[in-house]
Amino acid sequence: MEPVEIIEAGLVLRPWRAEDADDLHRAFQDPDIQRSTSIPRPYLPEHARTFVAKRTQQWEEGTAASFAVCDASTGQLLGGCDLHTIDRTRELSEIGYWTAPWARGQGVAVRAVRALARWAFDELKLRRLLWVATTGNHASRLVALRAGFRIEGRLRRADPRSGSYEWFGSLRPGDVPAPGALGPAGPGTLEAHRAAVFGRPQPTLLATTGGYELRLRPLAERDLDELVVTCQDPDTLRWTTVPEAYDRSAAESYLTSCRDWWAGGIAACYVIADDQDRYAGSIDLRLSPADPLLADVGFMTAPSARGRGYQPAALAALTTWGFAVLRLARIEWRANVGNVASRRVAEKAGFTMEGTARAALNHRGARVDAWIGALLAEDLAGDQQTSGTAGTDRGPGQVTA
Repeated sequence: MEPVEIIEAGLVLRPWRAEDADDLHRAFQDPDIQRSTSIPRPYLPEHARTFVAKRTQQWEEGTAASFAVCDASTGQLLGGCDLHTIDRTRELSEIGYWTAPWARGQGVAVRAVRALARWAFDELKLRRLLWVATTGNHASRLVALRAGFRIEGRLRRADPRSGSYEWFGSLRPGDVPAPGALGPAGPGTLEAHRAAVFGRPQPTLLATTGGYELRLRPLAERDLDELVVTCQDPDTLRWTTVPEAYDRSAAESYLTSCRDWWAGGIAACYVIADDQDRYAGSIDLRLSPADPLLADVGFMTAPSARGRGYQPAALAALTTWGFAVLRLARIEWRANVGNVASRRVAEKAGFTMEGTARAALNHRGARVDAWIGALLAEDLAGDQQTSGTAGTDRGPGQVTA
């Protein structure tokens, strides 16, 4: 396959040259690139030279098309964009891209991916491009969305040590936005905003009740023994669907899931920690896969911490954060009919009870009726107008780094 240059939207995509090795080595010292790719660490000058030589060989063999992405005016290296393993039989390839740290914030990757995709469809006559990234790589996901890719799901990774899941998506001819078009998930959209939220470490939330300051923080290894005790408690088993033989391995699996859910922008799982930073309960905010403005909550309290008002304060803090930071419109609560303790927590946090749904939940193999309540963003705004805070029952719901 003959090497080509692609010129579009202020960029030149050209084959790699030997003289690019120094800039490539400098770019690949960046922690973000090292974290999101499989390059050697430490990345040495000889690695960069091998990188360039291998990409040149792939052009000659026709197995891949790897481009240095450069500024069309100055020639400065800005990043890279590749078609990995071109499959002529199935007329597809996987795309990969990165941006040098000195070129970020300029839309380089989006422009490069669009240009390469158009060339792949028009000149190579491919019919589909694939995109894969480790769950949690929100920057790569935004680039894919803005280039027209449809995110189609998650795959389990073959090596869970590098992350449990991968996002995957596809692009077909006609999906690529025109040069200069904003495209989906552009700056200011909810998708872009949440990518910034979930692309950072999970924040700690603060709440107070009865003179005690509580911290809502991510679940940690040190919490697992108390989590097991809570999940083995008869009241927990009666009203929740935690496994009946809950043990340390189940707690460890839950810890992994909580980290995966945050990385994937699916849920925020918190430990309620008392003033001694001891486990006092758990509370989760889970985003709806069908409605980006909807979420639901679930919670349980450690037996030793019940009756102290911890859970209503925690729920108030978490829902305040959900409305203010995630820009939710509605947060729902459900509980088996008869779970009076859970209902009291929801009501104290400001939830409005909306009724009973018949056979709404599957509880240990049986369909059971459920109470349903909800809190709306305007409910919180109304509380603030009335009391000057987040409501007399809700507490402050502060957020800290």
